[in-house]
Amino acid sequence: MPGAISIRPSQAGDVATIAAIYRHHVLHGVASFEEVPPDIAEVARRRDDIIGCGLPYLVAERAGQVLGYCYASRYRTRSAYRFSLEDSIYVDQAELGRGLGRALLTELIARCVAQGYRQMVAVIGGSDQWPSIGLHRALGFSEVGVLRAVGYKFGEWVDTVLMQRALGDGATTRPDGTGGEHG
Repeated sequence: MPGAISIRPSQAGDVATIAAIYRHHVLHGVASFEEVPPDIAEVARRRDDIIGCGLPYLVAERAGQVLGYCYASRYRTRSAYRFSLEDSIYVDQAELGRGLGRALLTELIARCVAQGYRQMVAVIGGSDQWPSIGLHRALGFSEVGVLRAVGYKFGEWVDTVLMQRALGDGATTRPDGTGGEHG
């Protein structure tokens, strides 16, 4: 694995590679519950939506080649959720297990903390996805629940694992920096 890895904001020119990485995960895994990979135009639209909300959408690259990506999206759209985000992370299958996921998620968390967000949720497809669960656990996420058999993909029922971690002050202060979670 020669060459240094850099993490940077994604650019429009990265979209074709992002779409190819995601396509593999849609067709061969349960990290996504999509069953038909979106085309490049749809991936570009989704990326633009994330960036349009002012949220980070990052890529990992080595020697100018994008090897993985991650982004934060709104956890839910109702206003009370405005300080909570969901992370999504996908790495090229040839690069799995080489630390790219950790580098991407570490930087994503740091950027979300800097923007003042307070909670991050991971919705992990497949309760048997120990690499993703382990990565999130190593970066401070705790398992908060399992939704049993909520997806059906590749002829099998699939669970989702819900994990969560505080960002910055979490619930210890109000969003304005005063008091506690209720005061």
